Amino acid sequence: MIENLLEPLICSRFIEDAKYREGHVRIINPLPGRKIMGLHVPDMKSFAKELVKSGNAAEVVSGFERLCSERGYADRSALCHEELMVWGFMINYMKVSETLRYRMVERFVPAIDNWAVCDSFCSSAKWMKKADGDVLWNFLHTYCSSDKEFHVRFALISYMSYFLEERWLDRMFDMVESVNYPQIKSEYTLLKSPYYVRMGSAWLLATALAKFPERTRAFVSRPTVPDDVRKLYVRKARESFRTRDIQPL
Repeated sequence: MIENLLEPLICSRFIEDAKYREGHVRIINPLPGRKIMGLHVPDMKSFAKELVKSGNAAEVVSGFERLCSERGYADRSALCHEELMVWGFMINYMKVSETLRYRMVERFVPAIDNWAVCDSFCSSAKWMKKADGDVLWNFLHTYCSSDKEFHVRFALISYMSYFLEERWLDRMFDMVESVNYPQIKSEYTLLKSPYYVRMGSAWLLATALAKFPERTRAFVSRPTVPDDVRKLYVRKARESFRTRDIQPL
């Protein structure tokens, strides 16, 4: 839809260097049918901000929503990866009412089909810091019981980014414990399903370890925490400079 506007921002190395291109695509790990143009995240953010500044963002967002509605969210040929990224950034950068923002997010989340779109959107959603905590918590919680991999990861990464505080900690642990991993469907057939939800839970717990080590260790020791999530959590904790010196278990 706006692919022609994004083309001048394509990284020249992505075009010229096959090894770099393959590595770039491998990191994103897109599902079949999703085109990768090869833009850098800072360029996509700048482009989204310019669209917002120009006053055209609402029209572009509506166009994305309409296209996904008409062709179906499962049609990955409708939008390329970079269009999804810009879509999410625009939602986060626009100055709109809370009601409209939630409505736009509801229409965007079904389009998320890889970790890069999910995590880039969540990390740039600074409006969540100012949102009513209870309203936002309940909004995110509706995605926790979904059987769709990136619905659940969207909630997990958002909670990790904006709710790791004393008052929310017990509720967050209860939420992680309630995730029904066996029911979640993943299209990543070569990874243990649902890998990106399990890793999202592990990342949240490893981040919690940095702020609340004793309470996090106590939670992770519960038998209700799946072994594979616990193993991923330990790996994340040992990889992070914030927690590499903190005993995870």
